[in-house]
Formats: sequence, structure tokens, C-alpha cells
Amino acid sequence: MEYDEGVIKFDARHETEELNVRQFGPVVRDLIAWRAILVQTGLVGQDPKRYGGAGYGNVSGRVGAPSSPRGARPFLVSGTQTGGLSCVSLDDFALVERYRIASNQVDSRGLTSPSSEAMTHGAIYDLGSTIRFVFHGHCPAIWRLADSLNIPMTHPQIPYGTPAMAEEVGRLYRETPLASIQVLAMGGHEDGIIAFGRSGQEAGTHLMRVLADAYTLGVDPMSGAFCTPTVPR
Repeated sequence: MEYDEGVIKFDARHETEELNVRQFGPVVRDLIAWRAILVQTGLVGQDPKRYGGAGYGNVSGRVGAPSSPRGARPFLVSGTQTGGLSCVSLDDFALVERYRIASNQVDSRGLTSPSSEAMTHGAIYDLGSTIRFVFHGHCPAIWRLADSLNIPMTHPQIPYGTPAMAEEVGRLYRETPLASIQVLAMGGHEDGIIAFGRSGQEAGTHLMRVLADAYTLGVDPMSGAFCTPTVPR
């Protein structure tokens, strides 16, 4: 199988400059803390045996006012190919200031370029002004059991990081009770899971709850072993 994990598919207009820790400190602290938990649970990381060895998973948090218009809701997002880092700082995040889904453009600044999933993060923030944090991880246990967990899934033919994925997320939000579930699976992005919420605590709690549910469903009560079902290719 060929992978293009971490490949930026949008027109990135990035300015390299240091971000102000006084301005972004509170948000980035939450992001670093929850990213550490996602690393410990394997939802963020880098493994030579997975996804062609590329780093995977990213986190973001809004920094602008709730009243900011769609397409211009600034957020901090972990930088491209930082999934393999054990520890990160503000220098490993980019500030996305504008994102234009129709023209596939992202304007950002920072010492690192934004994650290849930045467009999808922006699309989720556009769903509602109360959404303040988005976590994207890779988890076979959740992804393969999405139907059993009642988690909505994007169409398998839609690749990540594209305008089509951004539009698909909007469709799911309109057509399913996603607003209450706050977790979705990415059908065209192997093992890809997204959770979001009004705070890092809310987004992370939703994700950990679903992870626990997936492990509960996957445990064989006779042997005690955990196994996830295979997915036809």
C-alpha cells in the first residue's frame, strides 16, 4: 500500500517568524498536555511499520474571538511532520490565520509550517463558534469499529487535507448527530479519527471515552485478548 501521510495538499502561504509565547501560552499549554496523552495512547506518533514511516496525528486550538468570521478563525496547529517528536513547544506549532476552502489556500505563520490537516481543522472550526479544540489521531481500534461505535465516517474516496474533505466534514455535521458525538472517522484516511470540543478537556475526554469503548468491544471475554476486526481492501 502506498501512503502520502503528511503531504500538504493545499496552497500554503506561510511566513516564518517566532510566535509570541505570552499571547499563545495558555492555548499551547493545553495542546502540549493533550498531545502528550495522545502520544502515550498511540494516537499521535511515528512508527517505521505504519504509514510508510511518516509521523501522524496533530492537535489544534482556536486563539481568536468566538465572533470571528468563517474562514478567518485563527488557530494554533501542530506543525507538519512533528508527530514523531516526543516533546514539543510553541516553536513546533503554526498559527493559521486564514483558510479558503474553495480556493484551497491556507495563510499561516510560525517557525514551522502547519499540519497537512490544517484545512480540515479550519472546516471544523467553521461548523460552530463554540468549537475551540480539534484533535486528530490514528487509531485502528476506533477506525475499524466505527460502525459498532456509532461514529460517523467520511466517504472512503475522499482524501485528507483537501477541500473535498472539508466539505465532507460539513455534510456529516449537517446530516448526522455529530454535534452530540463530537468524534468522527475518516474513511479515506486509514485509521484517521477526529475529535473536537469547546475545550481541550472536552475534546480529549470524548476521544478517550471512544477509545475505551473500542477496547471494550474488541476484548475477547474468553481469552482476555484484544483484537480489532480486519477491514476488506
